[in-house]
Amino acid sequence: MNASPQNSRPVLTVEVWSDIMCPFCYLGHSLLQQAIADSPHADRISVRHRSFLLMPDLPADHPTDLESLMRERGVPTEQMQAGRRELATRGAEAGIEYDFENVLTISTRSAHRVIHYAAAHGAGDAMVEALFRAHFSEGRDVADAAVLAELAGGVGLSEIDVRAVVEGTDYDDEVTEDISRARSLGVQGVPYFLFDGRLALSGAQPKAAFERALASTWQTIDDAVVPS
Repeated sequence: MNASPQNSRPVLTVEVWSDIMCPFCYLGHSLLQQAIADSPHADRISVRHRSFLLMPDLPADHPTDLESLMRERGVPTEQMQAGRRELATRGAEAGIEYDFENVLTISTRSAHRVIHYAAAHGAGDAMVEALFRAHFSEGRDVADAAVLAELAGGVGLSEIDVRAVVEGTDYDDEVTEDISRARSLGVQGVPYFLFDGRLALSGAQPKAAFERALASTWQTIDDAVVPS
């Protein structure tokens, strides 16, 4: 539990481990944001985005054929296509337009570094949303420095600074630390949500599950607050 510096009211922090290339993460992100928006405590909920790399060995200079990669890992094409159809349906209900035919499978490490930069400048949520949309709805290359800079500029960040981040090594340690912490928590896959360090949810849960998690965590916080 954190406290607001202005009035010492408790703030609930939701840590979210996700990967930009994960369609379930996009869905989970959207549903969590909707649950937060509908919460009576919306102004006292903070989301902290944590990095996770589903395919850490993907190249950053050219896309990989995902279907071939999945077949090599034993996932039948029919199973992948059925999963995409289900995601498209759930996504549409949540206001997401998945365009799987044009998604580029490429390294997301630079995108995660940009998320850390954005969070340090107060635009973490907006940057994550822009990256998910660019990757899944617009078929853009989220490993490309120019694309990342343009997306950052669209959420009010410095394009020059973001290009410098992508072309350098800034925030690489933070990405590695997030991944290490996920391992220490026993995280096997994403999305993974940790509410105030107390309650964990995994997977793209229905919006109602996020609402229950928020309500339950707030009850725990309220019970712990001792009136002065």
